[in-house]
Amino acid sequence: MTFRTAYLMIGFAAAFLLAVVSCKKDSTTTPTPITPAGPRLILKFKFDSTQVRLNNFGLPSTIPANHAAQSPHFNKMSAHYVEFARNAFTALGAGKVVYHAPETNLGGGTAIDHDLGIEVADNGEFLNIPLTSLDTGVYQWLRVSLAYQNYDVRFSVFGSTYTGTIASFIGYKTYIGSYHIHDSLVTVNANRLQGYWAFEVDQPFFPVVTGQAPGTTVVNPLFSTSPIPAGSCVETGQFATPLHITGSETSDVVIVVSLSTNKSFEWVEHGGNTLYQPLEGDTVTDMGVRGLIPIVQ
Repeated sequence: MTFRTAYLMIGFAAAFLLAVVSCKKDSTTTPTPITPAGPRLILKFKFDSTQVRLNNFGLPSTIPANHAAQSPHFNKMSAHYVEFARNAFTALGAGKVVYHAPETNLGGGTAIDHDLGIEVADNGEFLNIPLTSLDTGVYQWLRVSLAYQNYDVRFSVFGSTYTGTIASFIGYKTYIGSYHIHDSLVTVNANRLQGYWAFEVDQPFFPVVTGQAPGTTVVNPLFSTSPIPAGSCVETGQFATPLHITGSETSDVVIVVSLSTNKSFEWVEHGGNTLYQPLEGDTVTDMGVRGLIPIVQ
């Protein structure tokens, strides 16, 4: 169903109680989990609407003629895969893979298990593991396969402007039990391909809409030396200064994975006013992030 079809329904047309439970203290004491000693490898997401906007090949990208776009307000993101590559010729999977999210066959084929994904907000840690998980050596590139994004966009209907929340599944394939967009719960219990989305508006007279985006930008500057499979969402970014792991580190290595959200929500523009107007024929063409820069803190 398209945005246009769903919002034509407009013309035709809780809060939870907080229970305070008292309980008796158990006579036994639960042991405190022990965190392994030693430095950690920590990765955080940063959503940057001012970062350079890139295309699939890692080159600066402008908005095509007869298109328009906006920089959404990102609420959260999850990742499926993290790999450190030594150089531009390191094939996908041949680098050091330090994280691979749970997958499942519940939907009839191998897919990312969304129910077990780790979703974090801006500056949130999505990976925190012992630094010993990363082999010693020099790494020039970071690859992060994104799985899910949730963000707010502005749109116009009948001359009024509203805010809507989009839940967008950008991994290669995702098994989805159920998920919240903002307040609304959507149940799927099936696999969905890259580009599946749902849209919820902060007004009661708008229905929840779901659909499939025709395109998802996946930035890979190494497309000629280290390609990625079609339909995947492995974003690739280069360290400004190569990351050197010696094995003698005494403090945490913290890497900010800065994602470009610069005009990442793009549509075909029919009104000529750069406002997203689904009832005026504007149709979404792209929901992919527009670049990855790994920054060592």
